[in-house]
Amino acid sequence: MDLALARDESLTTMPWMTKPPAKILIVDDDDEIRSLLQAVLTREGFDVRAAKDAATARRMLASRNAADLIVLDIMMPGEDGLTFCQRLRETQDTPVLMVSARSLSVDRSIGLETGADDYLPKPFERRELVARVKAILRRGGPARRAGKCVVGGLTIDRDRRAVLDGTGVQLPLTSGEFDLLGCFVERAGRTLSRDQLIDWTRGRASDLFDRNIDVQMSRLRKKLIDAGFPEDGIKTVRNAGYILALPVEIGS
Repeated sequence: MDLALARDESLTTMPWMTKPPAKILIVDDDDEIRSLLQAVLTREGFDVRAAKDAATARRMLASRNAADLIVLDIMMPGEDGLTFCQRLRETQDTPVLMVSARSLSVDRSIGLETGADDYLPKPFERRELVARVKAILRRGGPARRAGKCVVGGLTIDRDRRAVLDGTGVQLPLTSGEFDLLGCFVERAGRTLSRDQLIDWTRGRASDLFDRNIDVQMSRLRKKLIDAGFPEDGIKTVRNAGYILALPVEIGS
């Protein structure tokens, strides 16, 4: 990792969070990087713990509300970050910021496909890491508007950050997928560009390629359709973006 992460002192620590501080779990097999990340995020006011491998992280996540965000390295011996993230998504929707020394776009896409909420290639500066973490935590906080709504036969419960099918079964959406769906629900009938979706769901600190939004859209659509959502409910507008083409019924 670039030592600029440690040397970048231009970012002033701000007491932006309310108490208690958000809990972050760092999972990285490199002792030096793990300690460095823990020090950086602790200075920002977060409650930070660290694990050297997937097995240790899984034990730490066994308790309720163990973490609000996981910073996860991909290239680890034994169970790698991609496998860990995929298995995590079977039982939890804790947001994941995936980091890797491999910055190829295909690796970014694979990371998102396994359920990560964002992807940050190494080397990176402290400023960018902190910005990504804060952006994910903002998205994972309380929904902007309380209450429920119904669209395409699915119930969106903003208080619980959950989407339920017609039988009341909750869809296995990640935090990022829920926020992406929320963008469409709040702006039903409007064409939303890829850049807008990136800004609204990931913040302007993100350097994601358009392809990655397409990957997440594909994953979201599949989960919705599997739950009975109309296949043309969210339409692709060529050279423009996407649009929710269904009415939204506001519930209590």
